[in-house]
Amino acid sequence: MSRTHGHDLSRDTIAAVATPPGVGGVGVVRLSGPSAAACALRVFQPSAAGFFGFSPRYMHHGRILAPSVDAPDARIVDEVLAVHFPAPNSFTGEDVVEIHGHGGPLVVAEVLRSVLSAGNDLDVREARPGEFSKRAFLNGKMDLVQAEAVAEAVAADSPAGLALAQTRLAGGLGHRVADLRDKLEALRIQLCIAVDFPDEDVECLPPDALTRDVCELIDSLQALAGAASRRRVWEEGGLVVLAGRVNAGKSSLLNTIAGSNRAIVTDRAGTTRDYLEERLLLDGLPVTLVDTAGLRADGELLTGELDPIEAEGVCRSRSLAARADLLVLVLDGARQEPLAEPERELLAHLDASGVLIALNKVDTWARYESTTPRSPLSRLADTLQSLGLGSLEIIPLSAAQGVGVDDLTRAIRRRLAGGDTPPRPGELAPNLRQARAMHRAAEELDGLLQDLDAGIPYDVLGVRLETASHALAEITGAIASHDVLNAIFDSFCIGK
Repeated sequence: MSRTHGHDLSRDTIAAVATPPGVGGVGVVRLSGPSAAACALRVFQPSAAGFFGFSPRYMHHGRILAPSVDAPDARIVDEVLAVHFPAPNSFTGEDVVEIHGHGGPLVVAEVLRSVLSAGNDLDVREARPGEFSKRAFLNGKMDLVQAEAVAEAVAADSPAGLALAQTRLAGGLGHRVADLRDKLEALRIQLCIAVDFPDEDVECLPPDALTRDVCELIDSLQALAGAASRRRVWEEGGLVVLAGRVNAGKSSLLNTIAGSNRAIVTDRAGTTRDYLEERLLLDGLPVTLVDTAGLRADGELLTGELDPIEAEGVCRSRSLAARADLLVLVLDGARQEPLAEPERELLAHLDASGVLIALNKVDTWARYESTTPRSPLSRLADTLQSLGLGSLEIIPLSAAQGVGVDDLTRAIRRRLAGGDTPPRPGELAPNLRQARAMHRAAEELDGLLQDLDAGIPYDVLGVRLETASHALAEITGAIASHDVLNAIFDSFCIGK
Protein backbone atom coordinates (compact mmCIF):
# COMPACT_ATOMS: atom_id res chain seq x y z
CA MET A 1 0.00 0.00 0.00
CA SER A 2 1.10 3.59 -0.34
CA ARG A 3 2.39 5.52 2.63
CA THR A 4 -1.00 7.15 3.23
CA HIS A 5 -3.58 4.74 1.79
CA GLY A 6 -4.75 2.38 4.52
CA HIS A 7 -3.03 4.36 7.28
CA ASP A 8 -5.22 6.14 9.82
CA LEU A 9 -2.99 9.09 10.65
CA SER A 10 -3.41 9.41 14.41
CA ARG A 11 -4.88 12.67 15.64
CA ASP A 12 -3.55 12.35 19.15
CA THR A 13 -0.49 14.22 20.39
CA ILE A 14 2.65 12.40 21.46
CA ALA A 15 5.38 13.46 23.86
CA ALA A 16 8.75 11.98 24.82
CA VAL A 17 12.26 12.81 25.94
CA ALA A 18 14.25 13.46 22.75
CA THR A 19 17.75 13.44 24.26
CA PRO A 20 19.77 10.37 25.32
CA PRO A 21 19.47 8.92 28.82
CA GLY A 22 21.98 10.11 31.37
CA VAL A 23 23.40 13.43 32.52
CA GLY A 24 23.93 16.16 29.94
CA GLY A 25 23.99 19.90 29.51
CA VAL A 26 20.51 20.04 27.94
CA GLY A 27 17.51 17.75 28.04
CA VAL A 28 14.74 18.07 25.44
CA VAL A 29 11.11 17.04 25.71
CA ARG A 30 9.32 16.98 22.36
CA LEU A 31 5.59 17.12 21.63
CA SER A 32 4.02 16.49 18.23
CA GLY A 33 0.38 16.65 17.21
CA PRO A 34 -2.60 19.00 17.10
CA SER A 35 -2.56 19.71 20.86
CA ALA A 36 1.21 20.23 21.19
CA ALA A 37 1.08 23.99 21.70
CA ALA A 38 -2.05 23.95 23.87
CA CYS A 39 -0.56 21.33 26.15
CA ALA A 40 2.80 23.09 26.45
CA LEU A 41 1.10 26.37 27.34
CA ARG A 42 -0.58 24.66 30.30
CA VAL A 43 2.77 24.01 31.98
CA PHE A 44 4.89 26.88 30.60
CA GLN A 45 5.17 30.11 32.61
CA PRO A 46 6.92 32.78 30.47
CA SER A 47 9.49 35.10 32.02
CA ALA A 48 8.72 37.97 29.59
CA ALA A 49 5.82 40.30 30.18
CA GLY A 50 3.19 40.56 27.46
CA PHE A 51 3.44 36.91 26.39
CA PHE A 52 0.34 35.93 24.42
CA GLY A 53 1.44 32.60 23.02
CA PHE A 54 4.30 30.96 21.19
CA SER A 55 5.80 32.80 18.21
CA PRO A 56 6.79 30.34 15.49
CA ARG A 57 10.42 29.16 15.67
CA TYR A 58 11.22 31.61 18.48
CA MET A 59 12.85 30.48 21.74
CA HIS A 60 10.78 31.61 24.73
CA HIS A 61 12.39 31.68 28.16
CA GLY A 62 10.34 30.58 31.13
CA ARG A 63 9.65 27.87 33.67
CA ILE A 64 7.82 24.58 33.66
CA LEU A 65 5.33 24.32 36.48
CA ALA A 66 3.61 21.23 37.81
CA PRO A 67 0.89 20.15 37.79
CA SER A 68 -0.15 23.23 35.73
CA VAL A 69 0.35 26.99 35.51
CA ASP A 70 -3.10 27.83 36.89
CA ALA A 71 -3.05 25.41 39.82
CA PRO A 72 -2.75 27.12 43.21
CA ASP A 73 -0.11 24.65 44.39
CA ALA A 74 1.94 24.74 41.18
CA ARG A 75 5.65 24.23 41.79
CA ILE A 76 8.66 24.97 39.59
CA VAL A 77 10.01 21.93 37.79
CA ASP A 78 12.72 23.54 35.66
CA GLU A 79 13.87 26.72 33.95
CA VAL A 80 13.57 26.16 30.22
CA LEU A 81 13.49 27.47 26.67
CA ALA A 82 10.42 26.50 24.63
CA VAL A 83 10.04 26.68 20.85
CA HIS A 84 7.02 26.03 18.62
CA PHE A 85 7.26 24.70 15.04
CA PRO A 86 3.79 25.01 13.43
CA ALA A 87 2.66 22.41 10.90
CA PRO A 88 3.67 21.63 8.25
CA ASN A 89 7.10 23.20 8.77
CA SER A 90 8.40 20.78 11.36
CA PHE A 91 10.25 17.49 11.55
CA THR A 92 7.03 15.46 11.73
CA GLY A 93 4.91 17.74 9.54
CA GLU A 94 2.65 18.33 12.56
CA ASP A 95 2.60 21.02 15.22
CA VAL A 96 5.74 20.45 17.29
CA VAL A 97 6.87 22.00 20.58
CA GLU A 98 10.29 21.38 22.08
CA ILE A 99 11.07 22.18 25.70
CA HIS A 100 14.79 22.60 26.33
CA GLY A 101 15.72 22.28 29.99
CA HIS A 102 18.58 21.09 32.14
CA GLY A 103 19.95 17.69 31.23
CA GLY A 104 19.60 15.74 34.46
CA PRO A 105 17.58 12.53 33.98
CA LEU A 106 15.29 13.26 36.94
CA VAL A 107 14.42 16.81 35.91
CA VAL A 108 13.79 15.79 32.28
CA ALA A 109 11.53 12.97 33.44
CA GLU A 110 9.68 15.43 35.67
CA VAL A 111 9.12 17.83 32.75
CA LEU A 112 7.69 14.98 30.67
CA ARG A 113 5.50 13.87 33.56
CA SER A 114 4.12 17.42 33.89
CA VAL A 115 3.37 17.59 30.16
CA LEU A 116 1.56 14.24 30.12
CA SER A 117 -0.45 15.16 33.21
CA ALA A 118 -1.47 18.53 31.81
CA GLY A 119 -2.46 17.01 28.46
CA ASN A 120 -4.50 14.14 29.79
CA ASP A 121 -7.78 15.60 28.48
CA LEU A 122 -6.11 16.70 25.20
CA ASP A 123 -5.29 13.12 24.14
CA VAL A 124 -1.60 13.65 24.86
CA ARG A 125 0.23 10.38 25.43
CA GLU A 126 3.81 9.14 25.62
CA ALA A 127 5.35 8.39 22.22
CA ARG A 128 6.21 4.87 21.16
CA PRO A 129 9.70 4.00 19.82
CA GLY A 130 10.37 5.73 16.50
CA GLU A 131 6.94 7.38 16.40
CA PHE A 132 8.20 10.88 15.62
CA SER A 133 10.15 9.60 12.61
CA LYS A 134 7.23 7.40 11.57
CA ARG A 135 4.92 10.43 11.54
CA ALA A 136 7.48 12.36 9.51
CA PHE A 137 7.45 9.53 6.95
CA LEU A 138 3.66 9.19 6.87
CA ASN A 139 3.30 12.95 6.44
CA GLY A 140 5.67 12.97 3.47
CA LYS A 141 8.54 14.79 5.20
CA MET A 142 10.98 12.03 4.29
CA ASP A 143 11.06 8.70 2.46
CA LEU A 144 11.67 5.39 4.18
CA VAL A 145 15.38 5.38 3.32
CA GLN A 146 15.78 8.74 5.05
CA ALA A 147 13.74 7.60 8.04
CA GLU A 148 16.01 4.58 8.50
CA ALA A 149 19.03 6.84 8.07
CA VAL A 150 17.91 8.91 11.07
CA ALA A 151 18.41 5.90 13.36
CA GLU A 152 21.56 4.83 11.52
CA ALA A 153 23.13 8.27 11.90
CA VAL A 154 22.36 8.25 15.62
CA ALA A 155 23.90 4.78 16.02
CA ALA A 156 27.01 5.46 13.88
CA ASP A 157 30.25 5.04 15.82
CA SER A 158 32.76 5.95 13.12
CA PRO A 159 33.17 9.04 10.92
CA ALA A 160 32.90 6.93 7.76
CA GLY A 161 29.72 5.23 8.99
CA LEU A 162 28.21 8.60 9.85
CA ALA A 163 29.06 9.94 6.37
CA LEU A 164 27.28 6.99 4.71
CA ALA A 165 24.19 7.48 6.89
CA GLN A 166 24.17 11.23 6.20
CA THR A 167 24.23 10.60 2.45
CA ARG A 168 21.09 8.46 2.77
CA LEU A 169 19.54 11.02 5.12
CA ALA A 170 20.12 13.73 2.52
CA GLY A 171 18.11 11.66 0.04
CA GLY A 172 20.92 10.46 -2.21
CA LEU A 173 20.02 6.78 -2.15
CA GLY A 174 16.28 7.44 -2.29
CA HIS A 175 16.72 9.62 -5.37
CA ARG A 176 18.84 6.95 -7.07
CA VAL A 177 16.26 4.25 -6.36
CA ALA A 178 13.45 6.51 -7.61
CA ASP A 179 15.43 7.12 -10.81
CA LEU A 180 15.82 3.37 -11.40
CA ARG A 181 12.13 2.85 -10.72
CA ASP A 182 11.26 5.58 -13.25
CA LYS A 183 13.30 3.73 -15.87
CA LEU A 184 11.45 0.52 -15.06
CA GLU A 185 8.11 2.29 -15.41
CA ALA A 186 9.17 3.80 -18.75
CA LEU A 187 10.00 0.33 -20.05
CA ARG A 188 6.69 -1.01 -18.76
CA ILE A 189 4.79 1.76 -20.59
CA GLN A 190 6.57 0.90 -23.84
CA LEU A 191 5.65 -2.77 -23.44
CA CYS A 192 2.03 -1.83 -22.72
CA ILE A 193 1.90 0.27 -25.89
CA ALA A 194 3.22 -2.66 -27.92
CA VAL A 195 0.56 -4.95 -26.43
CA ASP A 196 -2.43 -2.58 -26.53
CA PHE A 197 -1.81 -1.07 -29.96
CA PRO A 198 -0.17 -3.80 -32.05
CA ASP A 199 -1.57 -2.49 -35.34
CA GLU A 200 -0.99 1.21 -34.71
CA ASP A 201 1.89 3.18 -36.15
CA VAL A 202 3.66 3.64 -32.83
CA GLU A 203 7.25 2.99 -31.91
CA CYS A 204 7.61 -0.48 -30.38
CA LEU A 205 10.61 -1.40 -28.25
CA PRO A 206 12.52 -4.11 -30.15
CA PRO A 207 13.84 -7.14 -28.17
CA ASP A 208 17.52 -6.15 -28.48
CA ALA A 209 16.83 -2.65 -27.12
CA LEU A 210 14.77 -4.15 -24.27
CA THR A 211 17.61 -6.54 -23.47
CA ARG A 212 20.13 -3.69 -23.41
CA ASP A 213 18.01 -1.51 -21.12
CA VAL A 214 17.21 -4.35 -18.73
CA CYS A 215 20.89 -5.38 -18.52
CA GLU A 216 21.83 -1.80 -17.61
CA LEU A 217 19.22 -1.81 -14.85
CA ILE A 218 20.47 -5.14 -13.52
CA ASP A 219 24.07 -3.85 -13.44
CA SER A 220 22.99 -0.72 -11.58
CA LEU A 221 20.98 -2.67 -9.01
CA GLN A 222 23.75 -5.21 -8.42
CA ALA A 223 26.33 -2.47 -8.00
CA LEU A 224 24.18 -0.70 -5.41
CA ALA A 225 23.29 -3.90 -3.55
CA GLY A 226 26.93 -4.97 -3.54
CA ALA A 227 27.84 -1.91 -1.50
CA ALA A 228 25.70 -3.18 1.41
CA SER A 229 28.50 -5.29 2.88
CA ARG A 230 30.83 -2.31 2.71
CA ARG A 231 28.22 -0.21 4.50
CA ARG A 232 27.78 -2.82 7.21
CA VAL A 233 31.49 -2.91 8.04
CA TRP A 234 31.94 0.87 8.11
CA GLU A 235 28.72 1.54 10.04
CA GLU A 236 28.30 -1.50 12.25
CA GLY A 237 31.90 -2.68 12.44
CA GLY A 238 33.47 -6.10 12.09
CA LEU A 239 33.80 -8.92 14.59
CA VAL A 240 37.48 -9.91 14.91
CA VAL A 241 38.20 -12.95 17.08
CA LEU A 242 41.64 -13.73 18.50
CA ALA A 243 42.02 -17.50 18.78
CA GLY A 244 44.92 -19.76 19.60
CA ARG A 245 46.41 -22.11 22.16
CA VAL A 246 46.87 -21.16 25.79
CA ASN A 247 49.76 -18.75 26.34
CA ALA A 248 50.10 -17.98 22.62
CA GLY A 249 49.81 -14.29 23.53
CA LYS A 250 46.19 -13.48 22.63
CA SER A 251 45.55 -11.38 25.73
CA SER A 252 48.82 -9.51 25.33
CA LEU A 253 47.91 -8.80 21.71
CA LEU A 254 44.46 -7.48 22.66
CA ASN A 255 46.01 -5.20 25.29
CA THR A 256 48.59 -3.89 22.84
CA ILE A 257 46.06 -3.16 20.07
CA ALA A 258 43.56 -1.60 22.51
CA GLY A 259 46.25 0.34 24.36
CA SER A 260 44.97 -0.87 27.73
CA ASN A 261 45.31 -3.66 30.27
CA ARG A 262 41.86 -5.01 29.49
CA ALA A 263 42.92 -8.68 29.70
CA ILE A 264 44.87 -10.32 32.52
CA VAL A 265 48.21 -11.58 31.22
CA THR A 266 50.12 -14.31 33.12
CA ASP A 267 52.33 -17.29 32.31
CA ARG A 268 49.71 -19.63 33.73
CA ALA A 269 47.74 -21.63 31.16
CA GLY A 270 44.00 -21.01 30.97
CA THR A 271 43.95 -17.49 32.45
CA THR A 272 41.26 -16.36 29.98
CA ARG A 273 38.34 -18.68 30.68
CA ASP A 274 35.59 -16.72 28.95
CA TYR A 275 35.87 -14.13 26.21
CA LEU A 276 36.67 -10.42 26.51
CA GLU A 277 35.41 -7.77 24.08
CA GLU A 278 37.01 -4.45 23.21
CA ARG A 279 35.29 -1.96 20.90
CA LEU A 280 37.76 0.28 19.06
CA LEU A 281 38.49 2.15 15.84
CA LEU A 282 41.26 0.97 13.51
CA ASP A 283 42.05 4.13 11.56
CA GLY A 284 38.35 4.98 11.41
CA LEU A 285 37.01 1.43 10.99
CA PRO A 286 34.89 0.21 13.96
CA VAL A 287 35.98 -3.20 15.19
CA THR A 288 34.90 -5.46 18.04
CA LEU A 289 38.04 -7.31 19.09
CA VAL A 290 37.44 -10.48 21.11
CA ASP A 291 40.02 -12.37 23.17
CA THR A 292 38.93 -15.99 23.64
CA ALA A 293 39.88 -18.87 25.89
CA GLY A 294 42.87 -20.92 24.75
CA LEU A 295 42.18 -23.68 22.26
CA ARG A 296 42.42 -27.28 23.31
CA ALA A 297 42.47 -30.38 21.13
CA ASP A 298 39.22 -32.34 20.83
CA GLY A 299 40.83 -35.17 22.80
CA GLU A 300 41.55 -32.91 25.74
CA LEU A 301 37.91 -31.80 25.86
CA LEU A 302 36.60 -35.36 25.75
CA THR A 303 38.80 -36.71 28.57
CA GLY A 304 37.21 -34.38 31.12
CA GLU A 305 40.63 -33.36 32.44
CA LEU A 306 39.94 -29.65 31.97
CA ASP A 307 38.35 -27.38 34.52
CA PRO A 308 34.62 -27.29 33.55
CA ILE A 309 34.74 -23.49 33.35
CA GLU A 310 37.73 -23.56 31.02
CA ALA A 311 36.12 -26.30 28.90
CA GLU A 312 33.00 -24.13 28.48
CA GLY A 313 35.24 -21.18 27.55
CA VAL A 314 36.93 -23.28 24.84
CA CYS A 315 33.54 -24.27 23.40
CA ARG A 316 32.46 -20.61 23.33
CA SER A 317 35.73 -19.71 21.60
CA ARG A 318 35.00 -22.12 18.78
CA SER A 319 31.45 -20.78 18.42
CA LEU A 320 32.75 -17.19 18.19
CA ALA A 321 35.39 -18.24 15.67
CA ALA A 322 32.67 -19.63 13.40
CA ARG A 323 30.71 -16.32 13.55
CA ALA A 324 33.67 -13.97 13.16
CA ASP A 325 34.04 -11.64 10.19
CA LEU A 326 37.76 -12.28 10.57
CA LEU A 327 39.64 -14.80 12.71
CA VAL A 328 43.15 -13.90 13.83
CA LEU A 329 44.85 -17.18 14.73
CA VAL A 330 47.61 -16.31 17.20
CA LEU A 331 50.46 -18.82 17.08
CA ASP A 332 53.30 -19.15 19.55
CA GLY A 333 56.43 -18.48 17.52
CA ALA A 334 58.61 -19.58 20.44
CA ARG A 335 57.57 -23.20 19.84
CA GLN A 336 59.44 -25.49 17.51
CA GLU A 337 56.10 -26.35 15.89
CA PRO A 338 53.69 -23.36 16.15
CA LEU A 339 50.84 -25.12 14.34
CA ALA A 340 49.76 -28.03 16.52
CA GLU A 341 46.63 -30.18 16.74
CA PRO A 342 44.21 -27.59 18.26
CA GLU A 343 44.96 -25.00 15.56
CA ARG A 344 44.79 -27.59 12.77
CA GLU A 345 41.38 -28.78 14.00
CA LEU A 346 40.10 -25.19 14.03
CA LEU A 347 41.39 -24.39 10.53
CA ALA A 348 39.79 -27.56 9.19
CA HIS A 349 36.34 -26.14 9.97
CA LEU A 350 36.87 -22.56 8.76
CA ASP A 351 36.96 -20.76 5.43
CA ALA A 352 40.61 -19.81 4.95
CA SER A 353 39.58 -16.54 3.29
CA GLY A 354 38.42 -15.28 6.70
CA VAL A 355 41.63 -16.12 8.58
CA LEU A 356 44.82 -14.19 9.36
CA ILE A 357 47.84 -15.79 11.05
CA ALA A 358 49.58 -13.74 13.76
CA LEU A 359 52.92 -15.44 14.44
CA ASN A 360 53.72 -14.06 17.89
CA LYS A 361 56.92 -13.84 19.97
CA VAL A 362 59.33 -12.99 17.14
CA ASP A 363 61.54 -11.47 19.85
CA THR A 364 62.43 -15.06 20.91
CA TRP A 365 63.67 -16.22 17.52
CA ALA A 366 67.31 -15.36 18.22
CA ARG A 367 67.56 -18.53 20.33
CA TYR A 368 67.04 -20.68 17.22
CA GLU A 369 69.64 -19.02 15.00
CA SER A 370 72.47 -21.28 16.17
CA THR A 371 70.47 -24.53 16.22
CA THR A 372 68.31 -24.47 13.10
CA PRO A 373 68.94 -23.09 9.59
CA ARG A 374 65.31 -22.07 9.08
CA SER A 375 63.23 -19.50 10.94
CA PRO A 376 59.86 -20.35 12.56
CA LEU A 377 58.25 -18.26 9.80
CA SER A 378 59.73 -20.48 7.06
CA ARG A 379 58.77 -23.68 8.88
CA LEU A 380 55.21 -22.42 9.43
CA ALA A 381 54.87 -21.44 5.77
CA ASP A 382 55.97 -24.93 4.71
CA THR A 383 53.52 -26.56 7.13
CA LEU A 384 50.61 -24.48 5.85
CA GLN A 385 51.58 -25.28 2.26
CA SER A 386 51.54 -29.00 3.03
CA LEU A 387 48.02 -28.63 4.48
CA GLY A 388 46.74 -26.83 1.39
CA LEU A 389 46.64 -23.52 3.29
CA GLY A 390 49.55 -21.80 1.61
CA SER A 391 47.38 -18.77 0.75
CA LEU A 392 46.96 -17.78 4.43
CA GLU A 393 48.55 -14.43 5.23
CA ILE A 394 51.14 -14.58 8.03
CA ILE A 395 52.02 -11.49 10.10
CA PRO A 396 55.14 -11.94 12.29
CA LEU A 397 54.94 -9.85 15.47
CA SER A 398 55.75 -9.49 19.12
CA ALA A 399 52.74 -8.51 21.20
CA ALA A 400 54.94 -7.93 24.25
CA GLN A 401 57.21 -5.44 22.46
CA GLY A 402 54.69 -4.05 19.97
CA VAL A 403 56.73 -5.13 16.96
CA GLY A 404 54.63 -5.86 13.87
CA VAL A 405 51.32 -5.04 15.59
CA ASP A 406 50.72 -2.10 13.24
CA ASP A 407 51.17 -4.48 10.31
CA LEU A 408 48.48 -6.72 11.81
CA THR A 409 45.98 -3.90 12.38
CA ARG A 410 46.48 -2.67 8.81
CA ALA A 411 45.88 -6.21 7.52
CA ILE A 412 42.71 -6.51 9.65
CA ARG A 413 41.41 -3.22 8.34
CA ARG A 414 42.20 -4.15 4.74
CA ARG A 415 40.53 -7.55 4.98
CA LEU A 416 37.37 -6.24 6.66
CA ALA A 417 36.90 -3.14 4.53
CA GLY A 418 37.92 -4.68 1.22
CA GLY A 419 40.73 -2.13 0.85
CA ASP A 420 42.33 0.79 2.61
CA THR A 421 40.07 3.51 1.16
CA PRO A 422 37.21 4.71 3.38
CA PRO A 423 33.84 5.60 1.80
CA ARG A 424 33.90 8.64 -0.44
CA PRO A 425 31.67 11.67 0.29
CA GLY A 426 28.28 11.01 -1.28
CA GLU A 427 28.88 7.27 -1.71
CA LEU A 428 25.63 5.31 -1.90
CA ALA A 429 25.39 2.15 0.19
CA PRO A 430 22.09 0.49 1.18
CA ASN A 431 21.32 -1.32 4.40
CA LEU A 432 20.44 -5.02 4.45
CA ARG A 433 16.67 -4.52 3.96
CA GLN A 434 17.24 -2.20 1.02
CA ALA A 435 19.87 -4.48 -0.54
CA ARG A 436 17.53 -7.48 -0.35
CA ALA A 437 14.83 -5.53 -2.19
CA MET A 438 17.38 -4.59 -4.87
CA HIS A 439 18.38 -8.25 -5.23
CA ARG A 440 14.71 -9.22 -5.66
CA ALA A 441 14.28 -6.60 -8.37
CA ALA A 442 17.46 -7.75 -10.15
CA GLU A 443 16.37 -11.41 -9.99
CA GLU A 444 13.00 -10.48 -11.49
CA LEU A 445 14.73 -8.64 -14.34
CA ASP A 446 17.06 -11.59 -14.90
CA GLY A 447 13.96 -13.78 -15.17
CA LEU A 448 12.58 -11.31 -17.73
CA LEU A 449 15.66 -11.79 -19.92
CA GLN A 450 15.24 -15.56 -19.77
CA ASP A 451 11.55 -15.21 -20.68
CA LEU A 452 12.47 -12.91 -23.54
CA ASP A 453 14.91 -15.50 -24.92
CA ALA A 454 12.15 -18.11 -24.61
CA GLY A 455 9.79 -16.00 -26.72
CA ILE A 456 7.37 -15.11 -23.92
CA PRO A 457 4.89 -12.39 -25.00
CA TYR A 458 5.43 -8.76 -24.00
CA ASP A 459 2.34 -8.63 -21.80
CA VAL A 460 3.82 -11.34 -19.55
CA LEU A 461 7.17 -9.54 -19.50
CA GLY A 462 5.35 -6.46 -18.27
CA VAL A 463 4.37 -8.36 -15.13
CA ARG A 464 8.07 -8.94 -14.44
CA LEU A 465 8.76 -5.20 -14.74
CA GLU A 466 5.85 -4.41 -12.45
CA THR A 467 7.12 -6.82 -9.79
CA ALA A 468 10.64 -5.35 -9.98
CA SER A 469 9.21 -1.84 -9.71
CA HIS A 470 7.19 -2.91 -6.66
CA ALA A 471 10.39 -4.15 -4.97
CA LEU A 472 12.07 -0.77 -5.49
CA ALA A 473 8.97 1.04 -4.21
CA GLU A 474 9.31 -0.89 -0.96
CA ILE A 475 12.77 0.60 -0.46
CA THR A 476 11.61 4.21 -0.36
CA GLY A 477 8.24 3.40 1.21
CA ALA A 478 6.18 4.46 -1.82
CA ILE A 479 4.63 1.04 -1.23
CA ALA A 480 4.99 -0.36 2.29
CA SER A 481 3.02 -2.75 4.47
CA HIS A 482 2.13 -2.15 8.11
CA ASP A 483 4.41 -5.04 9.13
CA VAL A 484 7.42 -3.55 7.34
CA LEU A 485 6.85 -0.09 8.82
CA ASN A 486 6.34 -1.46 12.32
CA ALA A 487 9.49 -3.59 12.08
CA ILE A 488 11.53 -0.56 11.04
CA PHE A 489 10.22 2.09 13.41
CA ASP A 490 9.84 -0.16 16.45
CA SER A 491 13.63 -0.57 16.42
CA PHE A 492 14.13 3.18 16.93
CA CYS A 493 14.69 4.71 20.35
CA ILE A 494 11.83 6.52 22.09
CA GLY A 495 11.88 10.22 21.29
CA LYS A 496 13.29 9.80 17.77
